[in-house]
Amino acid sequence: MLDIHFIRENADVIKAGAVKKKIEVDIDRLIAVDDERKGIRQELDMKRAEQNRRSNEIKIASGKEREKLIEQMQHLKAGMAEAEERLKGVMAEWQQLMLSVPNIPDMSVPDGDSDADNLEVKKWGEPTEFSFTPKDHIELMTALDMADFERGTKVAGFRGYFLKGDGVLLANAVWQLALKHFGGKGMTLMSVPSLVRREPFMGTGYLPQGEEDLYKTQDGEYLAGTGEVATMGYYMNETLDMEKLPVKFLAFSPCFRREAGAHGKDVRGLIRVHEFFKWEQVILCKAEHDESVRMHEWLNRNTEEFIELLKIPYHTVANCGGDLGLGQVKKYDVELWVPGEKKYREISSASYFHDFQTRRLNIRYRDAEGNMRFPHSLNSTAIPTPRILVSIVENYQQADGTIKVPDALVPYVGKSVIGGAR
Repeated sequence: MLDIHFIRENADVIKAGAVKKKIEVDIDRLIAVDDERKGIRQELDMKRAEQNRRSNEIKIASGKEREKLIEQMQHLKAGMAEAEERLKGVMAEWQQLMLSVPNIPDMSVPDGDSDADNLEVKKWGEPTEFSFTPKDHIELMTALDMADFERGTKVAGFRGYFLKGDGVLLANAVWQLALKHFGGKGMTLMSVPSLVRREPFMGTGYLPQGEEDLYKTQDGEYLAGTGEVATMGYYMNETLDMEKLPVKFLAFSPCFRREAGAHGKDVRGLIRVHEFFKWEQVILCKAEHDESVRMHEWLNRNTEEFIELLKIPYHTVANCGGDLGLGQVKKYDVELWVPGEKKYREISSASYFHDFQTRRLNIRYRDAEGNMRFPHSLNSTAIPTPRILVSIVENYQQADGTIKVPDALVPYVGKSVIGGAR
C-alpha cells in the first residue's frame, strides 16, 4: 500500500506505473473519495467540538434553557450519527481503492505485456546436448519408479503425484543442500505455517486480487502458495530495532496453489502442481532504495549460485512491467534449461517492494533521528521441489536410461547414479 499523501502528490507517476504494469486503477476516483473522506472527518471534528461546548453549557444551565440545550444536543447527535454512517460507506470505498493502487515499477523494468517480453540479463552454461534421443522427466521418473503420476491423479486429483524411492531421496537431497548453502548466508532458519489468516495475505498483497488462486478453509484461513506470507506476518504490527536490520529469514514450508489461471498449461508432470515444498528467502531492511537494490541482487545471486552448484544451464531475466505483481518494484526470474521442452522454465523469483508490504502489515522501526519508518521488504525463492527435479533428471539423463546424480547432491543421495550401481 502506498501512502495517500504520496499518491496525491504523485498521481501522474502512479498512473504511468499502473499502465506499465497493465493494472487498471482509478486514481482520480481515489482522490475524489479521499476529498470526501477528509470533508466528513472535518465535519465530525467540528460537531464533536460543538458537542463538548454544549455539554459544558448544559452542566451550568437550568430550567427551560437547559431543556432547549438538551434538545439541540439530541439534534447534534443525530447529525453526528448520520455523518458517521456516511463516513463508513466512504471509508469502505476508500480502502478498496487504496488496496488496488499498484506500486511504482523501477525505471530499469523493461516494457512488455507478459512473461514473453521479459529481458534476459544473464546466461550461464549452454543448453545440454545428447548423443541420443533424450526423454522427458515423466518418462524417466516413471521408468525408474521415482514417481507415480497415474496413482497421484487417482488419489489427489488433477495435477496429483507421488514421489517414490530415489525421487524422494533426490528431493530431500535438494532440501539438505539448500539448507547448507542458503543457511550459510547468515539467515535465520524457520519452518513456517502454510495455513495462514487473511491479514498476512492482505499485507503481502496476495489479497484481495489473487483470491481465485488460493485454497480457503471453512474457518476463513487460506493455504499459502509461498512461505513469504507467513514469514512477512511474523513481525506484523510490531516495531523493530533498527540496529537489527537487515533481518534475513530462510523459511521452509509446504505450499499450495490452485493454478486457477493455468487451465490447459503443463497438465502433465511436475512443472505445475497444486502441492509442493519451498525454501524462501525473506528480508526486511532499512527504508533506503540503494539498500533494497543491493539486497535484491544478493538474494537473486544466492539462487544462481545454488543452480551453479548443480551445474544446470540457466538464464536470468528481468521481468517486464506486465509480468510484475501489484506490489513489486522489480523482479528477476531464474529459469532453468528443460531439455524435454527445449526451453528455459522459471525456478525462482526475486522481488523487492520498498515499503508497500510493511505499510500494509504495520511493521515499523525508529530511525537514527527518532522517526518511525516502514522498512523495505524483499523475497526470493531459494529453491522449490519437486519442480527442480524436472531439470535435474532431464539434464543428467544418460543413454542407458539412468540418471547421473549431480556431484553436489551425491553426499545426500548416497549414490552417484540413479538406476545403476553406486
